Amino acid sequence: MRHALAASGIDCFSAMGTRVELHRFGGGDGDALAFARRAIEAVDDALTIHRPSPATMMNEALRRHGRASINDPLLLDALMRIDAAYAATGGLFDPTVDAPGPVVGWGRLRLDPAAAIIESPLPVALDFGGFGKGYALDRATAALRTAGVGCALLSAGESSIAVVGEHPLGGGWPIAVPDPRAADRALVAVELVDEALSISSTLGDGALATGRAAMIRPGDRSAVTAPRTAVVLDRSGAVAEMFSTALIVADDAGGRRLHDGRRRMVFDLAHDAPIRIDA
Repeated sequence: MRHALAASGIDCFSAMGTRVELHRFGGGDGDALAFARRAIEAVDDALTIHRPSPATMMNEALRRHGRASINDPLLLDALMRIDAAYAATGGLFDPTVDAPGPVVGWGRLRLDPAAAIIESPLPVALDFGGFGKGYALDRATAALRTAGVGCALLSAGESSIAVVGEHPLGGGWPIAVPDPRAADRALVAVELVDEALSISSTLGDGALATGRAAMIRPGDRSAVTAPRTAVVLDRSGAVAEMFSTALIVADDAGGRRLHDGRRRMVFDLAHDAPIRIDA
């Protein structure tokens, strides 16, 4: 059964340093959007490094003692997902950030999920960045489905999108990914059904936002300056975010290992017309 085109509920608010929009179309518990919003805010409260949180407590302990106990279940779950993504991307997704002294990447950390402990041989800190947006959308879509919602669109900024079910008129949700150099020109058009989309770019307003750090290549910690945009579709928003970041920081060989053409795409924007380099 197709849902009515007009949204039966909309909620807009700020979380994770961006504007979040939740659009629900028909069916489900009347409080479904409230459940989804609480799920997103819970992730923000657990993973933010911009105010006191379980993540900031963990970072302080890692910087001082090289060891931290993880007492928040969302933070522990996030760390486990990051550990899996680090392996899946060949180390190209790495949330460690600069700390005084020698560089310490995720590969040198030890995460013990059973004991809920993370350790590092040297001072280090973690920044959950875009991963947090995708993870929050995953938690929110799960909350909507549990509340009986079969059709919804969620976004965290313009670079992280998730949908529940099909479009209200049937079929996939059509999403055009704009060229960051010209908003009236699309890099690619995709359709989503029960999926998430992540866009990472070294160009555009998002890359220039106040406080936004440059993307850093794991290993040599050099800033990625090549004009590129990565677009990733996945059932999981968190996975999409991690792979889109990995594709941006990858060299040509590393990128080829991650490409699949249809669901992980990279565009070279050094020319007047964008060139797909993932085929």
